[in-house]
Amino acid sequence: MSYNHFDTQSSHIQPSDIQPSDIQPIDILVVDDTAENVRLLSTMLTREGYQVRKAINGQLALTAVQARVPDLILLDIMMPDMDGYAVCAYLKEMPHTAEIPVIFLSALDDAFDKVKAFKVGGADYMTKPFHFEEVLARVQHQLALRTAEQKIHRLNVHLEERVIERTQQLEIANARLLEMALCDSLTQLANRAAFIDRLDAALNQLKAQPDLPFAVLFLDCDRFKIVNDSLGHSVGDQLLMAIAQRLKQHLKHTDTLARLGGDEFAILLTQIIDPDSTIQFADQILAAFAEPFALADHQVFINVSIGIAFGKIDYDKPEHLLRDADTAMYHAKAAGKAQYRIFQTTMHRVALQLLQTESDLRRAISQQEFSLNYQPIVALDSGKIAGLEALIRWNHPDRGFIPPSTFIPVAEETGLIGEIGTWVLREACHQIRNWQKQGVIDPTFSVSVNLSARQFAQLNLMQQITHILAEAELSPRCLKLEVTESAIMDNPKSAADILAKLRQQQIQLSMDDFGTGYSSLSYLQSFPMDYLKIDRSFVMSLDGTEEQLGLVPIIVKIAQTMNMKVVAEGIETPQQLAQLRSLDCDFGQGYFFSKPLTAEKVVELITSGCHW
Repeated sequence: MSYNHFDTQSSHIQPSDIQPSDIQPIDILVVDDTAENVRLLSTMLTREGYQVRKAINGQLALTAVQARVPDLILLDIMMPDMDGYAVCAYLKEMPHTAEIPVIFLSALDDAFDKVKAFKVGGADYMTKPFHFEEVLARVQHQLALRTAEQKIHRLNVHLEERVIERTQQLEIANARLLEMALCDSLTQLANRAAFIDRLDAALNQLKAQPDLPFAVLFLDCDRFKIVNDSLGHSVGDQLLMAIAQRLKQHLKHTDTLARLGGDEFAILLTQIIDPDSTIQFADQILAAFAEPFALADHQVFINVSIGIAFGKIDYDKPEHLLRDADTAMYHAKAAGKAQYRIFQTTMHRVALQLLQTESDLRRAISQQEFSLNYQPIVALDSGKIAGLEALIRWNHPDRGFIPPSTFIPVAEETGLIGEIGTWVLREACHQIRNWQKQGVIDPTFSVSVNLSARQFAQLNLMQQITHILAEAELSPRCLKLEVTESAIMDNPKSAADILAKLRQQQIQLSMDDFGTGYSSLSYLQSFPMDYLKIDRSFVMSLDGTEEQLGLVPIIVKIAQTMNMKVVAEGIETPQQLAQLRSLDCDFGQGYFFSKPLTAEKVVELITSGCHW
């Protein structure tokens, strides 16, 4: 979890503008289990004149707070043993620490993560990656709020001495604070707090007058990060202001437009005739983004994904309505972006299931609930088992078997896939080595392990693999890593470097699910592989006739031309096996040979001497 694209220029507001001159420098506690993050934040904040203390885990953070109460805490969420939520909740329960403003800094960007952060008492929430100027602005904002509250407290203490004068000063201060607290400083739109207030008022009005329907639209810019990364954050800020102005052009005076943070906007429509009118409005917004934005020397095209939630009297809190619109927006993004989706209750149930799956996954990792099954890979010329593919299995203590297709995407999204993938790699390597020592398999026997896209992007991937092989005392030639086309094409330059290093270590490389992604001959030349795996979708169509061969002969020919071996997945019938053999396909796997087996069943199968 690193902070990318820091802008180290100082803000116009300095710590001396926030704190009284007669008190100690502002004390900020930075809590993050990643040393590089702590170092960067500490350096930047110290340069701005703040006094910075550091903690690398939740327990050390609580110890630091007990030693001296800080003015503000920057708190990471995903930390071992005690996460940021628990730290914040503990602080809010203690009277002497309850008022410390806590700004969550996290790579988690799901609506439920944000809601959870605010529920435990967080004052603000920022998602990584971000640039330092935004961090500094939010830090200053929270410190300004706290300082203003302290000033108000002092004014109240002396209220009896100078009632008239102090009352006037207090009213002015409160007005300024309210304006600052309810207005987005960049776009001058209502901010999240103001939007929630107006949404709450609309809900209360609906409960009193059910014939006054309203709708909430949650808008998120598609590919906004690319603008920031390529053109800079100043152009990104210009784009946000231009977006705000363009959205205003489509609103009535009774509507509310707010910037919720980052590139997220929300619209409250309080005078709608029926759902169709809201859909028409969403279509107008989508059409409005078809025109480019003229920014300085650049023309920028950007789209938005929109989630729509309609006000209903059974909503207890405005945050829940905004949450549901946010959930619908994520479904619009998942469906292809630049479109809208209307919230359905099933979306919320799915989101809750995903949240529960994430929680269960974390427990499963700590309590070792995973196991490996192995599916034989058969050499088609001899019919003998030549290797195995390691496949993870999860037997949930309450829900029973959970298929990888259900939990792997959640692990990918939450970042848990790295830890899970490392476990699979280590477990498979140790198992193969144990079988070698027992004489069950010969030294040429290999195990195939899938690398996820997120694993493939890890900077320490080579060190992890080298360490695991050395730990297991396994020859690199016995390890075959399967990588998908999309994982390589996400970052071709770094992929080429990683693949070259793996091949130097004599680790076998396999292109998984070939034919379902880019399927480009040019990248195959750039990223040479030892094996191509024909996706099961092509094998399924084989029925013994030439008409159903499809692309299989072409893929086999490509592999042969490039000196690669071919592995066909999903073989289930004798006809499929016969056709693949006639095409000189090298290897195959599938239920025709064997389903994935436990380690014990694999030994029985191998020692039985079976072949096909």
